[in-house]
Amino acid sequence: MDVAFGEGASRKRTNYAAQNFSILNKIALNLLKNEKSSKVGVKSRRLKAGWDNHYLIKVLNLIKV
Repeated sequence: MDVAFGEGASRKRTNYAAQNFSILNKIALNLLKNEKSSKVGVKSRRLKAGWDNHYLIKVLNLIKV
């Protein structure tokens, strides 16, 4: 989690913010791991999803390509 999302450097300390973001990060990590068309690491898949909206939609399984 720390390599792909940098959780160690996170400054979320109030109430349940850290727990909520941890859950969201785990969901995102599972979605990125399940996407098999790209033969790169999770960090690169995350960057690709940030740059390419079609790939992001594919990762989110909104359409089957």
